[in-house]
Order: sequence, then structure tokens, then C-alpha cells
Amino acid sequence: MTSERIWTAALIVIGDEILSGRTQDRNVAHLASWLNVQGIGLAEVRIVGDRMDAIGEAVNTLRIRNDYLFTTGGIGPTHDDITVDAIAAALGLPVIEHPEARAILDGYYADRGGVSVARARMARTPEGASLIPNRVSGAPGIRIANIFIMAGVPHITAGMLDALTGTLEGGRPVVSGTIGCWVGESEVADLLRGAEKAHEGVAIGSYPFFREGRTGANFVVRSPDPALVEACLRDLSDALEAQGHRVVPGGI
Repeated sequence: MTSERIWTAALIVIGDEILSGRTQDRNVAHLASWLNVQGIGLAEVRIVGDRMDAIGEAVNTLRIRNDYLFTTGGIGPTHDDITVDAIAAALGLPVIEHPEARAILDGYYADRGGVSVARARMARTPEGASLIPNRVSGAPGIRIANIFIMAGVPHITAGMLDALTGTLEGGRPVVSGTIGCWVGESEVADLLRGAEKAHEGVAIGSYPFFREGRTGANFVVRSPDPALVEACLRDLSDALEAQGHRVVPGGI
């Protein structure tokens, strides 16, 4: 039996404001959920500041070991928006003013004061790039090779992902099921390991918590095969109950 192809993506979150704590990133969870529906797993996330070398190193590392690479942040109109320049340099490409992007900006800003020098920066792309539609604020995202360069503002990022829906090759979407128990995860570690080994094709995540003065854990079973998830949840529940632990379907 051949193993199922696993498609992966990485995300680079770009911005000094993220690293300083002034801004909290909200794109990771949204991108992970969106990728899951496309049958692609978010394999890793890296946060880098507004530095050409840091962005370039991250891009060249993550684009090679994943099917897709997404970046958020640093494509606005200000001097510190250097993502396009950094990615173009990493790929050995010149930066050009993309004629379609410029036309989009000309139309969007026609009754908003026109395209200033600063706004025109948002039409710059690595040579050979295509555009990701932005129905929210005009300035498009950028696709070059397997890299998707998107805005950092969450609702704009979400709109760009909507525009990409169904356009990426991936596998089957991963489904999941959850059960919970008032038990320390260390008490059932061997049981969890055995359940995962007995159900090839599933992954079991354990998420402990302390609540109401008690220790508990939720166990999440994931697989592209819904039948495998159900079978593993059933067997895991039976094993936990056999050890005297009351199982809460859906988690605690």
C-alpha cells in the first residue's frame, strides 16, 4: 500500500510590530484552517522582523522544504514595507512595476486622491509574478513560483485567501474528532501512543489543562479519513473507560 501524499505549507509573518508585541498576529489560525480545507497542512511558522537578510533567509529555507510558502505583512506603501524587495532578492529577480497592479491601483484611487508615489509602491512585484485579487482594499497580493505574498491586515488576508480557494493542488481535507477526560495526560501517555500506533493514518494530539481545581486533557484525533477518526475515537474511548476514566465526547 502506498502512503497518501501529504501537502504542506509554511507561513512567514513579517513585521517588527509583531516581534515587539505591539500587534498580535491573527493570521496563523485563519491560514491553518483555510489550508486544512484545501487539503494542505500548515507545517511551520516563522516570525521575522523588517530586515532584508532575515526575510530572504526564511524564504529560501521554507519555500524549498514545503509545497507552498505564504508571507503576511510588509507590502504596504511605507518605507519599511520591504517584503517584495527581500523576496525578489532571495529569488534573484528584479523588482518591476506590474502593469496590471498599477491599473488596479489607478482605478481604486481614482476618487481617493489618485496614486501617489507611496501608493505606487504597492504595484511593485518581483518580475514574472502574477496577482492575488484583493476585493477589500485594492492593492493586490502577489504570487511568484510557490510563494504567496499577502497583506498583514487580517481581514485583507482573509479576502486574498478567499480568492485563492480551490486554486491550489492539495490532498484530502483533514477531519478531526475530540474527546476529553479528567485525567493527567502522563497517566494515559502509553494508552495514547498505543491507540495511534494501532490506527495507522491518524495523529492524536493531547491538550492538558487545569480547571475547577482538577487536571484534565482533551484528545484530538486527526486524519484525512473520517472512518479512521471515528474508529480511533471509539477504541480510545473504550480504553479510557476501561481504566476508569469517564470520557466526555466533544471534549471538556
